[in-house]
Amino acid sequence: MNALAGVATGESASGYRRGKRPEVVALLPPLKTGLKVLEVGCGEGAFSADIPGVIETWGIEPDARSAEIAKGRLTKVFVNLFDAVKPDLPAHYFDLIVCNDVIEHMTDHAQFLRSVQDHMAPGAFLVGSLPNVRFQSNLFNLIVAGDWHYQDAGVLDRTHFRFFTMRSVRRTLEEAGLSVQRLEGLNRMKLYGWGIRAVAERAFGGLMFILSAGTARDIKYLQVGFLATPVACDQSH
Repeated sequence: MNALAGVATGESASGYRRGKRPEVVALLPPLKTGLKVLEVGCGEGAFSADIPGVIETWGIEPDARSAEIAKGRLTKVFVNLFDAVKPDLPAHYFDLIVCNDVIEHMTDHAQFLRSVQDHMAPGAFLVGSLPNVRFQSNLFNLIVAGDWHYQDAGVLDRTHFRFFTMRSVRRTLEEAGLSVQRLEGLNRMKLYGWGIRAVAERAFGGLMFILSAGTARDIKYLQVGFLATPVACDQSH
């Protein structure tokens, strides 16, 4: 299977690789001790290394420099892509699999979401974050400015293959056989100042909120965070 592309490489992605992401940690339910964790796109290993109750943490990271740092923090690190190391991952083993800002870099994210479940222990969770293409600044550029400009980082990172809204994240997870436990906007962005752009964007956001009858709250968030579990393991159903 050659279905998955790598996460972003280069200096533009360095901030992603170093982040501890407390807003994603907040999505986690109370977890048992003795956890075995797999982080896909682990960067420098800062996120998984700080999860309490973990006894074993595996990471997958295609960037060699970041992976070398992660090796000092995690139990085992593969310097490659998920599909390349999948044969080396134990089946039904991990209690938590982490995918922070990585699924959007995959050429076949649906295949990944199905495939990764092969390595989840009974009752395991999948947690992660994705950029929100419905983010207010992006919508303003598209609808008002008539532009779609790829950048080195952010929602329109030039290394993204897929784009998501909060609703499409839920649908994607459910179609892959996952039960969504939590789905929330992350990193709420506020506009300050009285420049033309800031004023126009605030007005645009207000108009979108009114026209949507208050349902467009998600446009304020740069990312979407999710927590899911395989349907077969979901005790709430």
